[in-house]
This record gives sequence, structure tokens and C-alpha cells, in this order.
Amino acid sequence: MSLFDSAPLPFAGDEKRPLAERMRPERLEDFVGQQHILGPGKPLRTQIERDELQSMILWGPPGTGKTTLARLVARMTRCEFVPFSAVLSGIKEIKAVMLDAERLRRAGRKTVVFVDEIHRFNKAQQDAFLPYVEKGDIILIGATTENPSFEVVSALLSRSKVYALRALSMDEIVTLLERGLTALELAAPRDLLEQIAIYANGDARTAYNILESAAGVAREGVLDRDAVESVIERKVLLYDKSGEEHFNLISALHKSVRSSDADAALYWLARMLQGGEDRMYLARRLVRMAIEDIGLADPRALEQAIAAQQAVHFLGIPEGDQALAQIALYLAIAPKSDAAYRALNKAMETVENTTAEPVPMQLRNAPTKAMKEWGYSHGYQHAHQFEDALNTMSCLPDSLQGTKFYEPTDRGVEQKISQRLAEIRARRGAGAGSDSEEPSR
Repeated sequence: MSLFDSAPLPFAGDEKRPLAERMRPERLEDFVGQQHILGPGKPLRTQIERDELQSMILWGPPGTGKTTLARLVARMTRCEFVPFSAVLSGIKEIKAVMLDAERLRRAGRKTVVFVDEIHRFNKAQQDAFLPYVEKGDIILIGATTENPSFEVVSALLSRSKVYALRALSMDEIVTLLERGLTALELAAPRDLLEQIAIYANGDARTAYNILESAAGVAREGVLDRDAVESVIERKVLLYDKSGEEHFNLISALHKSVRSSDADAALYWLARMLQGGEDRMYLARRLVRMAIEDIGLADPRALEQAIAAQQAVHFLGIPEGDQALAQIALYLAIAPKSDAAYRALNKAMETVENTTAEPVPMQLRNAPTKAMKEWGYSHGYQHAHQFEDALNTMSCLPDSLQGTKFYEPTDRGVEQKISQRLAEIRARRGAGAGSDSEEPSR
């Protein structure tokens, strides 16, 4: 018999149980998510396959599969499974179960004791497990939504492997919902399932509960938007994230930011967030706005946009949405300039439409004597040896002398940049033709 052969869990097929219970997978291969610990060659998967199970703490948000995983682990390793509730059980119940576990160990059988919400056990209750874990009478699997470093006693923590579970992604939740639809004999468009997944915020149990409740008011075997809205009591905004409405909305957001309309920018951003838009796509577009429409009028805009992108990536949904709102407001209010954007376009056009001139001799390094004799680096002026680090050496090919690509505006920081650039260009113009030479480096 294979390690992953299927056998029904105790509650499988019980139609009176909640959908979330009925849909618990019976095989590890059907478990959705947590591939960072359960994928081929990953630590927990390897423990199970080698039957080298050790006590562990499953730490993660609600609805990420901690209880299901504990059951599967026990089943795949042929262990007795004893669930404990930290809310309902005390030391007396712990000792009774430990006696049974010790008897089973002597008979050659292993026992997995699963403690849900282990952080709710006090220190004395947690300490009661220690001698049985140390003797190998039990394999303890604790589940917690709290940081085990703070909530699990150090002696127990040192004897356990901590696995951090992650909130399920939208695609993973949608996969589970599609299975739920099959069980309920319902049909639903994928974009509606995505909305449920977004609302569930990585919690599979919440997603199943919404689906089951909405199924109760669905008509003619089809789950529609009205049914879902009646359950979650909020409007579901649907749009095709690869279709015209997607591009209309991002265009509205971009043009609102460019027009310095902060309120409109927030509105269109909210529309996209509610519609289930990919948060990293929004972050990328806002970074682009910082470069294209603010530029050097406020050099910090790009820094803030990148910081927002990192916050979105780090926090996820919904906390990261506030970072998107913050950067949208910042960009909308910031002074605007597309001078740098236009400058690059002009330079690219020049490169495309002119001959590729050789690099001027004064800009070439001369690492060998022969190259020096050939004129490499002749005429080079080392800027730091001049007043204000401003030399008069030209750095453009002869055919492009005097060409100006960048013309800063008088808005924001670019006003100062414009003044400085005028000084630099005036100095260069006054010294044009100078052939003074300084050592290269």
C-alpha cells in the first residue's frame, strides 16, 4: 500500500457537516497551498515520506489548513490521531490521553496529539506534555495563529519544529471553491469565485462558508452575483482584468494622478481594489507614474513608490492596500514633470535617426602606452581638479555638439535643477574649444 493511498477520514461524506468539513482532502496530493513545506523535497513532505515525524508547531493565519494538515500527517504516518482543544481541555484530560498513548507506544503504535489553539494553554498545561514528548510517547502537533516564540513555552518549543503556513493565494482559494461547486452541483463564473476569494482574504474556511451560504439562495443550479452579495452584504464589483474595463480603469487612475486630482485617484484605485485587481500590477503602474509624470520635480516620488511596492508585497491583502492608497495620494499631490521622460524619448529618437558616432578620444581610457600614443584620453579633463568640479570638456560626438535633450520645468525640485543646469551649460559654453588636458583616471 502506498504512503499516499486514499482512505476516507472519519467525517468524509457526511452531508450534514459544514461544507468546509466535507471538503477536507483525503490525500496529501489534494491539499492546496503550503508548497514551501509540502512540495517535493520540502522538509515536512520529506518527514512524512520517510516516516520520521517529529513534534511540530503549525503557525499560520486562520483557514490555511492547520487542522487538515495535522490529520493528514497522522494518517499518512499510520498514527493514532487524538485532537485536543485548548479551550475545552485541562491537565486531567491531558494525563488520561497520555496514559493511552504510552500503552499504544509499548504495543508498537504511535500517537499524534493535535492541540488546536495551543497558545490558549497556560504554562502548566503546556508543560504537562513535556515528559511524554521527551519519552516519545506522543508526537505533538500544535496549531496556533500567534507567534509561537511568545505563546509556546521554550522547553516545548525547543523540542518542536515550527512550520509557518501562509495565507492561501487567490488562485488557491479559487481551486478550492471549484471543488466546492462540484460537491454542491453548482456552476459559477470564475470572476465571481475570485471575488469570494478576495473577500475570504486567504482563509479557505471563510471561502467555503460563503459558497455554502450563497448556494442556499442560488437559483437553477447557478451561483450568481446577487446570491453572493446577499451573503457577504456588500456589492461585488466584477470586471474582466484582461479586458477593456481593466484598461479603462487603470487609464482613469493614471490620468487622475497626472491631473493632480487626489480624490479621483483614490476613487479609481478603490474601484480596482474592489474589482480584485492584482495588487502588484497596481504597484507597478504607480511606480511608472512616479517616473513618467513626477520625475525630478520630486525625486522622492520614485523612492516612495518603490517603498509602497515593497509594503504591498510584504503585507499582502488587505493591509497592503493602504500603501497603494498612500502612494496614489502622494503622486497625485506631488509637483508634476515629464521632462525626464521626454528627454529620454528625444535621446532615443536621436540615436535612431543619426549615425552611431565613435566615442570621442577624450572619453576613452588609455590603459596601455600604445593607446596613449594613438590619442586615447587626449583632452580629458578630470572634473574634480576644476573649480566646482565643472570642466569645459565636451562629452558628445562632434556632430551633436550643443544638443539639449533635457529641459527641466520650473515646478518643484526641477526649479532648482533648472538653475543648476543653466549654470553648468553656461560654463561649458564659455569654455567650448578649450583643449586643456588633465590626467585621466
